[in-house]
Amino acid sequence: MTTAELPVIAAVDGSWRSYAALEWAARDAVRRGLPLTIVHVRPLNRRTSQEAQRREAEELLAESVGRVAQVAPTLHTSTLAPMDFPAAALTALSEHASLLVLGSRGLGGFRSLLIGSNSLTTASMARCPVVVVHTGRADEEGAGAAETFSDIVAGVAADESSEAVLDFAFEAAMTRPGARLRIVHGWTMFSSMLSGGPAFDRDAAAGAAERTLAELTAGLPEKYPQVEVVQEPVHGSASHTLVTASATAALTVIGRRKGGEELGFGLSPVAQTTLTHALGPVAVVPC
Repeated sequence: MTTAELPVIAAVDGSWRSYAALEWAARDAVRRGLPLTIVHVRPLNRRTSQEAQRREAEELLAESVGRVAQVAPTLHTSTLAPMDFPAAALTALSEHASLLVLGSRGLGGFRSLLIGSNSLTTASMARCPVVVVHTGRADEEGAGAAETFSDIVAGVAADESSEAVLDFAFEAAMTRPGARLRIVHGWTMFSSMLSGGPAFDRDAAAGAAERTLAELTAGLPEKYPQVEVVQEPVHGSASHTLVTASATAALTVIGRRKGGEELGFGLSPVAQTTLTHALGPVAVVPC
């Protein structure tokens, strides 16, 4: 099975956020022409018998399949119920997925958390792109609210890590007819200086940011002529720029460097801040 044929995986735990992510995943699987695998990870819990956990998982997965049938009646679905720590199970399954989709928080943890530990850990360690579906926009009414937004936003840095982010973002825009791709590059005088650019001349730094975007995207508009591209070099914090952009985006795409996951270095500060505070779905792409 090639990467293009691997399923979209949606993780569910019975929370309304996981069901919102499930419906998002179902719609995206239809757009991509891929099957959907619904996963409920049974936690390692000695206080509950395995038979009781199995029955609970079967009921939850049956309800999930029913929800998908309402959103995407022709979509081919399958289910899995492994027993493990959630982040460990999802990271292992990500090796055999084209995309992994989960809610921003599950049933456990503190209500005040903007993103749960399992979601953050999985996004930091998965082998495939991970979409974390935030449902915090003020005008949202149900899981399909994100469908009212069409733009794809890609946050890029001035290095080679942006290649995978841009490829994923262009492909995502291709599956959404009429979608614009907004390629955002946040810059400051300090970041300009760190990258060897102008240190005191703001106009020169702005010009350098524009040239950086042009270099990063060279050849891609010709490769994807159907996609309308808007390049946005923005003076200011990269994370603040992306969080703001996420409020009106169908999907915000950011990168994560491969390697260093075991040491907790999977997400950069910009990526972690964006993932934590975003107001809409965020895709984290291994680079």
